[in-house]
Amino acid sequence: MSERASRRVGIKEVAAAAGVSWKTVSNVVNGTGRVGAATRERVEAVIAELDYRPNLAGRQLRRGRTNTLALAVPWVHAPYFSVLAHELIEVAGTRGYRVLIEETRSSRDIELEVARGFDVQAIDGIIFSPLELTPAQIDEARGSLPLVLLGERADQDPARERRTDHVSIDNVAAAAQVTTHLLEGGRRRLGFLGAEPRGAGRTGAQRVQGFLDAHAAAEVDVDERWVLQVDQFSRPAGASTIEAALPRIDQIDGLVCANDELALGALYALRRNGVRVPEDLAVTGWDNTEDGRYANPSLTTVAPDLRAIAETAVDRVLTQLEKPSVEPVDAVVPHRLLVRESSRT
Repeated sequence: MSERASRRVGIKEVAAAAGVSWKTVSNVVNGTGRVGAATRERVEAVIAELDYRPNLAGRQLRRGRTNTLALAVPWVHAPYFSVLAHELIEVAGTRGYRVLIEETRSSRDIELEVARGFDVQAIDGIIFSPLELTPAQIDEARGSLPLVLLGERADQDPARERRTDHVSIDNVAAAAQVTTHLLEGGRRRLGFLGAEPRGAGRTGAQRVQGFLDAHAAAEVDVDERWVLQVDQFSRPAGASTIEAALPRIDQIDGLVCANDELALGALYALRRNGVRVPEDLAVTGWDNTEDGRYANPSLTTVAPDLRAIAETAVDRVLTQLEKPSVEPVDAVVPHRLLVRESSRT
C-alpha cells in the first residue's frame, strides 16, 4: 500500500495538486462559489486521483456545528482507554453528540496533527490523551478548535500561561496513598514498576513522585535500584522486567505498579517462578481494569472516576464552544483506592 493510500488525504493536498486554493476545492466539493469549468474539471480529476473523501459534515463548513467530537488516545485496545472511550461516548450522547476515535500509537507526528485539529472542519472539539507532546508543545501547536487534555502531564514550567483545559486525577496524591497503604501494612522494602526513561514529562513521573513522597513522609528510605523503568505500560513489559529482576526479588516485599497491565504482567512472572502474592510480595496496580478485578489474587488498584473524567472533559469542550474566550482550567476528579487480595496482610 502506498504512503498516500495508508493515510487520510486532506483538502490542502488536493488544492496543492490542483494548483488552486483550498477554498476553491471547498467550492467544488460543496457546489458553491464561482469556479470555472476547466478549474472544476481539474479539481475533480485530482479528487478522484487522490481518493479524497470529503467528510460527511463538509457541507456544514462554516455554517454550524457538526455535533461530533473526536477522542484521541494512544492505544484503543488498552483496557483503560477502551473503558474511557465507552464512558465518553455515553456522556456525549446525552448531550446530543457522537464521538469519533483516533489512535495516536504514541506517534509525535499524529499527536501534532491532533493538536492542530486534524486539519478538518468536521468536528466541534477534541478530547486528547497525549504521550509524546508536552502541554507547552500542545499550546504552541493547537488550532482554534476546543481542546481538552486528559491524563497526568507534568509541566516543566507550572507558571507558564496555559491555553488548554486539562482533566485528571491527582496522580501524586493517589500514588502516595497506595504506597502508604503498603507501608502501613508492614511492607517496608518497596519497589516501583513503571518509571519511564524519557524524562519528567512522561506518564509515570507523577506516580513515581507520589511513591517517593510517601516514603519521605514515613521516613523510609527508597532503594533507587528498585525504581524499575519500562518502555511500555503493558503486560509483556511488566512480565519481562520482573523476570529480569527475579535473582534479587527477595530484596523487596511490595511492588507498586504504574498501571494494572504492568501489575498483571508482574503477577504472571511471579507466579511462574514460585513467588507468592501477597505472602512473599504485595502487588498493587492502577486503573481498576476488569482483568485486575478477576485476577488471582485480585488486584489492589487505584480507581480513577472515569465517568467524572468523561463528564468533565465533554462539558469543558462544550463550554469552549459556547464561550471561545473562556479561561482554561485544570480540573481534578476523584479517585479511590480499592484494596483487594494482592496486598492484604
